Amino acid sequence: MNSRRTFLAGSAAIFGAATVGGFTASNASEGFEISRTDAEWRNLLSPGQFAVLRDEDTERPFSNSLAGDSSPLLAEHRDGTYHCAGCNLPVYSSATKFESGTGWPSFWDVIEGNVSFKSDNTLFSRRTEEHCRRCGGHFGHVFNDGPNPTGKRHCINGLALTFSAA
Repeated sequence: MNSRRTFLAGSAAIFGAATVGGFTASNASEGFEISRTDAEWRNLLSPGQFAVLRDEDTERPFSNSLAGDSSPLLAEHRDGTYHCAGCNLPVYSSATKFESGTGWPSFWDVIEGNVSFKSDNTLFSRRTEEHCRRCGGHFGHVFNDGPNPTGKRHCINGLALTFSAA
């Protein structure tokens, strides 16, 4: 009984440290070309965009909604470019977008040099986070189960992006 209690307490401590003490774009804005306070970001972004880009929240799948905001980008099929909603940096081309069936906009590649990657070991899994290299905004995660030619699935929150038609 004592070992079970010790295990549960230790697991809770590890989970708390992994989810609370991790990197967030809000608390790690130093070192980016564009750096703002949380108050400045809140004035520029909708509540849902702030939650995704600055607090690393995730939209509900298929609705692409969070905090009362929703994104139409899952159903966007025109030619064009997807930009960071925080700083307008072009990050994905419509030429690399595909239907993954996951409920989030998915791409098989990024615009080279505009997306940064970081290991994410929260929620008892190993994933790779994607962030805007210019403002640090959180986009989503990349997985190794995508289509050719890269084999990657960049699973991105629609609220993290804006779209410019070609």
